[in-house]
Amino acid sequence: MNSFDNDDDVFTGKDHTPLREDAFQMSPNEKVAKIESLFGEIMQTLGLDMTDDSLKDSPKRVAKMYVNEIFGGLLPENKPSISTFKNSYKYRQMLVEKDITVYSFCEHHFLPIIGKAHVAYISNGEVIGLSKINRLVDYYAKRPQVQERLTMQIVSALKEALGTQDVACIIDAKHLCVNCRGIKDTASSTITAELSGIFRTNPITRQEFLHYVGIHSKLD
Repeated sequence: MNSFDNDDDVFTGKDHTPLREDAFQMSPNEKVAKIESLFGEIMQTLGLDMTDDSLKDSPKRVAKMYVNEIFGGLLPENKPSISTFKNSYKYRQMLVEKDITVYSFCEHHFLPIIGKAHVAYISNGEVIGLSKINRLVDYYAKRPQVQERLTMQIVSALKEALGTQDVACIIDAKHLCVNCRGIKDTASSTITAELSGIFRTNPITRQEFLHYVGIHSKLD
């Protein structure tokens, strides 16, 4: 078995993250050392004085941040373990976790994507701890991303964990590649939605979800 087989969602399906098959051959520490060297070259090329006290350790700081923090979702070992519980109290309505903070990075310009995710599911006999939903969102956000893929990855992971098709996710986020460069439009945001199961097929259920998260007027 190859090491990347342990995280099939990274490599397979329409929502895969585009990684090479040798993506995990280097250890995190080796990646930090490599990125530190390369980012130092970028700073040198920009003409920065790398002997300055404020700058000399920046390549190492950036490298550690990339590998261990903002792109930590590229490490399969960071995927949160998802324990489910029997829905013993027979709750049959949707559960909505709204306003989950999203911090990600656009894979086109490597600038931040900042927004909120709204996630819902209807139990098919299993329920999940609330914090696990937030952790799943955070895990998939910590990759170079496009917002459409991120939305789909969250839904796919929850469908697999809960054994149900009845899952929905909406993300409303600002992209700094739009806000601070190019057109420099600071007012706009981007909304993406992935609706599965009854959220897609039943208009009443869909409208109920949109009402709960308070953005129904934007998607009607």
